[in-house]
Parts: sequence; structure tokens; C-alpha cells
Amino acid sequence: MFSIVTEGLTRKFNAFTAVNHLSLEISEGEVFGLLGPNGAGKTTTLRMLACLISPTEGSATIAGYDIRSEPLKVRQSVGILTENPSLYERLTAYENMDFFAEAYGLTELWDRRNDKVATFSKGMKQKLAIVRATVHNPPILFLDEPTAGLDPESAKEIRDLMASLSQHEKRTILLCTHHLEDAEKLCNRVTIMSKGKTVIIGTPEELREETTGQPTIHIILRAINKKIIDAIERSGHAKTVTTNAADSSLAVTVDDAKTATPEIIRSIVHAEGSILSVNILRPSLEEAYLKLIREDPK
Repeated sequence: MFSIVTEGLTRKFNAFTAVNHLSLEISEGEVFGLLGPNGAGKTTTLRMLACLISPTEGSATIAGYDIRSEPLKVRQSVGILTENPSLYERLTAYENMDFFAEAYGLTELWDRRNDKVATFSKGMKQKLAIVRATVHNPPILFLDEPTAGLDPESAKEIRDLMASLSQHEKRTILLCTHHLEDAEKLCNRVTIMSKGKTVIIGTPEELREETTGQPTIHIILRAINKKIIDAIERSGHAKTVTTNAADSSLAVTVDDAKTATPEIIRSIVHAEGSILSVNILRPSLEEAYLKLIREDPK
């Protein structure tokens, strides 16, 4: 079942097209990431889906409700965290929420329910803002840069909260971010946007594979000799074999790492090689993202 469906969703501001024919299908309980540089159209997409602005063209349904004809139903079905959440800092956390944060397991907020929000750290304010977005128990959450400007510890706490909302409460989360660590650790799938258009959609792993070319197996040995090199080449799985005498390592390119790795390891062992470590090299999501953005012809 799809929680979010968009078909040709477009938003123009006079002659400028902010979002250009965006089509997505996001499953119930999925964490889906909208990635892209500033100006890519991520926030505009969230604002259309939350019925804060109207699309110029195209359509979308949120929890089965049409964003054009049923905006009230859509708003009742979503919780939204904007990049700059508006909290009443002269009020207490309890007054801001008017509900028991303890029900969400957020004991830190509950313990500080009578403290003025102005005394909170930025990480605590983000927690409060996310919980506020869930106060009406929506099945779908739109989160715009939830870890922006946070220190590593606070960012991890926010990621843990998002993971809990998805895994334990089965909420669908549309995460708008340019923090690749958030996307890599949280998202089932992502789409990279550039200049309002979709560059690619897939899992983080699929995006890495899209930019890797041939997989490379990195093997560190106690020592390298010709007998080992010959055995790897005879295995029939190695495309190229590159040696590094400085650290007694091999870089072996292959067509399919899952199939080739055990066969290459077996050939090394049969050649009496002593293996210290084996790793399959792959780019980070950040490297894949940057490569795809640079190659985008749009």
C-alpha cells in the first residue's frame, strides 16, 4: 500500500520551475529521502504535499486523499517539521505541546515539561518540534532538515527518534535533507533532485552501485608472490589484479563481488597465501551523490 503517490507534480513561480513533473510512490512505513543541493526543489515538494502551496500541474495523494480536492484530510494525515520550527520559547514544553510527551517515551522532554523552551538546546528543541508534529497521531511525517545545525550527539538522538517512529510506530517519513549521513542510516530509498527534476530513485546501495563501475575486492596478505597472483588470474573471476608491495595488498576488479569473492579467496588459500583482511570497496553515498549531481545534464 502506498502512503504517498505523486504524478507529474509541478510547481512554477512565474517563469521559474521549482519542481518539474515529479512522480513518486512511497510505501506505508517507508523512510524516503529527498536529496539534492539548495534550490533543487525539495522544500517546495514538501510544501505542496502538505497542502501549504498548490501545484501548478500534476496530482498527488497522501494517505489516499487528494491534495487538491481534500486538503483538510491531507493536513489531518500528516505532521510536518519545517527547517526552522516555530516554538513559543516563552512557554514551557508542556504548554507548547499540551499533551504528555511521556506517552512517546521521550522522558527528557517529560522531565523538563515545565521548563521554558528558551532554555532548551537546539537538539531538545528539535525533539520537541518532532513530537509536536505527531501530537494528532498522523500516519505520515514530513521532516525538513531535522538535524541541520546539530552537534553529532544531538543529530544521532534525532536519527534514533526518527528510526523509532518508523520501525515501532510504522509511520511513513518523507525526509528532506542534504545530510547524506541521515539518508544513509535511515532511508529505505532516496531520490536525488536537481533543478526541480529527479536524477535517480533507488536504495542507497543502488545509488552506490550506479556510480561504482566494476566492484573491487581489496585483500591484504602477509606476503604476495607470483604463485598467488597466478592462482587469482586462473580463477576466472578477476578482471584486473593490482598489487601494492608497500602493504602487501591486492586490488581485484570483478564483475560480481558476491560470486567472485569466495572463489578468489579459495584460490589464494590453495596457493598457500595468508590472508589478513578482505573488503569490498564501494563509494560512500556522499561520493555517489556528488558524482550523480555533477553528471546530471539537466
